[in-house]
Amino acid sequence: MLDRPTTREGWTARAAALKIEGRAFVDGAYIPARDGATFARISPIDGKVFAHVADCGEADIHRAVKAARAAFESGVWRDADPLHKKKVLLRFAELIRENAEELALLETLDVGKVIANTLDVDVPLCANCIQYYAELADKIYDEVAPLGPKDVAMVRKEPLGVIGAIVPWNYPLIIGAWKIGPALVAGNSVILKPAEQSPLGSLVLGRLAKEAGLPDGVLHVVPGFGEKAGKPLALHPDVDMIAFTGSTEVGKLMMVYAGQSNMKRVALECGGKSPHVVMPDADLDAAAEAIAWGIYYNQGETCHAGSRVLAHASIRSALVEKIAEAQRSRIPLGHPFDPGAQLGAMVEERQMHRVLGYIELGQKEGARIAHGGGRALAETGGFYVEPTILDGATNAMHIAQEEIFGPVVVVIPFATEAEAVRLANDTIYGLAAAVWTRDMNAAHRLSRAIRAGTVWVNTYDRSSLATPFGGFRQSGFGRDRSPHAIDKYMDLKTIWTSFR
Repeated sequence: MLDRPTTREGWTARAAALKIEGRAFVDGAYIPARDGATFARISPIDGKVFAHVADCGEADIHRAVKAARAAFESGVWRDADPLHKKKVLLRFAELIRENAEELALLETLDVGKVIANTLDVDVPLCANCIQYYAELADKIYDEVAPLGPKDVAMVRKEPLGVIGAIVPWNYPLIIGAWKIGPALVAGNSVILKPAEQSPLGSLVLGRLAKEAGLPDGVLHVVPGFGEKAGKPLALHPDVDMIAFTGSTEVGKLMMVYAGQSNMKRVALECGGKSPHVVMPDADLDAAAEAIAWGIYYNQGETCHAGSRVLAHASIRSALVEKIAEAQRSRIPLGHPFDPGAQLGAMVEERQMHRVLGYIELGQKEGARIAHGGGRALAETGGFYVEPTILDGATNAMHIAQEEIFGPVVVVIPFATEAEAVRLANDTIYGLAAAVWTRDMNAAHRLSRAIRAGTVWVNTYDRSSLATPFGGFRQSGFGRDRSPHAIDKYMDLKTIWTSFR
């Protein structure tokens, strides 16, 4: 294996040597879209076309669903010995690690995140997730109900069948693994529909799963646009469940499509407008560091990014200065192939203009730019936005209520604990939150009062595969990660036997 490059030029040369596969992966083979259509992938790094990808549609979805159903009904994976499933999925995880450089490069080219993070975070966490669920393959137990001596009732866990997994562009490898890991270990067949902005790493996963020994027809990767490929998948009458991560707007459509088709199961992980509540006694240095990483990591394109800072009025000004300094000193913006960069390009030009539009709107509404606020590195041709702080906002502003999905944090002052709770909960979302205080009694009260799927205390974005992830309210329902995630890909069957 070649040594990893240590310069931008080295990574650029390594990327140029990649042999990129853009065809769909269906029934164990790479194939073009049935009508031969493709679409261009424009890298957000420099605005240039670097690949062409199969533009799949309804006919391609139907072909994948048919093969997935046939594989499921055959029992080739569904009924495989749990130890065999474990062996295959563990090998799958190892192959992801062995092909880390290819996967990392593709993810950086696709979505603009820095190579240091795709190598050290995205690919390892993808592999770790597959490994985690592999190790649960022989630990899924059925139950026996407590009845009298003449009856035995077994409560069996059985796979649902064909799962459609629709994943977003911000963490395509990680979130893809969150879906396919538990769905496969449960015994289902899976059709993975990556976002049109980020299909290339997912297409490699199809090849690696086959190489690991997953039978043909059990995992498919079908790229394409939402209206043309995602909608037919969600409407397909032979798909038993849609596991979706993405915007709340599209998540609602998934529920409509389920009702219009076969009442398929739906699990949704959608948007967020997650607050940091910073009390006057908080460790401001620690809070500022975590806030900066929580909003600027991955260019702020994170569903649970800490995009609202509710700061006690007495410490607001000092906190704003510390957040800006934490970004300047430890989270530099740069070319994604620059080994020192920690903040890269927005995923596409449209998203860059969306974020810049929100910054402009925030100023019109009365907020003040305290840091950043403009486009960066325009000379590269790529899509970069300066890490930004909008200070002096109110929670009624659009910038405080709507998901910007970029490196923009909104700072809102409060006066009392009760007001902080009210502001934290004054949103349609409920994905995550943080509380910053040295008073553990206050931390307990606040963490219980805030309606969110995860509430961190004196930290942010700490995670483990052992803990479930998901939200309340319009952040969705159902959980990724942890053993609980397997439950949504299975159903309970009671088998009752009476004896005389």
